[in-house]
Amino acid sequence: MPELPEVETTRRGIAPHLIGRRVTKVILRRADLRWPIPREITELLPGQRIEEVERRAKYLLLHTHAGSALMHLGMTGVLRVLPPDVQPGLHDHFDMALEPVQGERSRILRFTDPRRFGCLLWQAPGTTHELLADLGPEPLTEAFDGDVLWKRSRGRKAAVKLFLMDNAIVVGVGNIYASEALFAAGIDPRRAAGTVSRARYQRLAGEVKRILAWAIERGGTTLRDFLNPDGAPGYFFRELFVYGREGEPCKVCGTAIRQQVIGQRSTFWCPKCQS
Repeated sequence: MPELPEVETTRRGIAPHLIGRRVTKVILRRADLRWPIPREITELLPGQRIEEVERRAKYLLLHTHAGSALMHLGMTGVLRVLPPDVQPGLHDHFDMALEPVQGERSRILRFTDPRRFGCLLWQAPGTTHELLADLGPEPLTEAFDGDVLWKRSRGRKAAVKLFLMDNAIVVGVGNIYASEALFAAGIDPRRAAGTVSRARYQRLAGEVKRILAWAIERGGTTLRDFLNPDGAPGYFFRELFVYGREGEPCKVCGTAIRQQVIGQRSTFWCPKCQS
């Protein structure tokens, strides 16, 4: 599933082509994806100018005066900006036709999703969609730091990795990046969240910020079917220290990396570097 760096890479890739353009038409090839597509998408969005492309957690929002199109890539979704004459394929579920600007030809924003776990929803002006209502702070902002993690972890017995992946605590720290950040901070992912010290949470928060920022610059991890909006893969997967490396030597100490399922997600760690 695309994680925060992949979604942010997508936002940065499509935003320059969308902001300032008017949506002239929305073509739906399905009435639903993960959920039914609301009528506002075809009734209110056409004719509106896209004012901003925002990412909130793993969701993308196209803001207009009439409201916002809310999208999620699901497990295999890709958004691409294409010439309007590119014929749709079997898994191309919707197009947003965009007017030409500054002498450029028109474009379409096309959503491709073989597994159909993505979504296209609507957020009315001045409201917050229920999917976004209870989300924690963004990890790359000043609202997130070690103190936030320490205060919210007190008394919690859940594994620190599950705690870090809880979107009510901080958004967008998915399975891959949680494993990598915990390794960089030297924290065993199986430890109870409430037993981790404030100082170690300060280091963990710093590593979350560093790793996510670096992954965004590298274009994401590119596991499974994810591609950037230009069709190119990300390269961060080449720099993983623990994720997906069960039995391989730790790049720091040489100890074999271990793997265990925690909360139905594969977890990887070094038994020597993490405690």
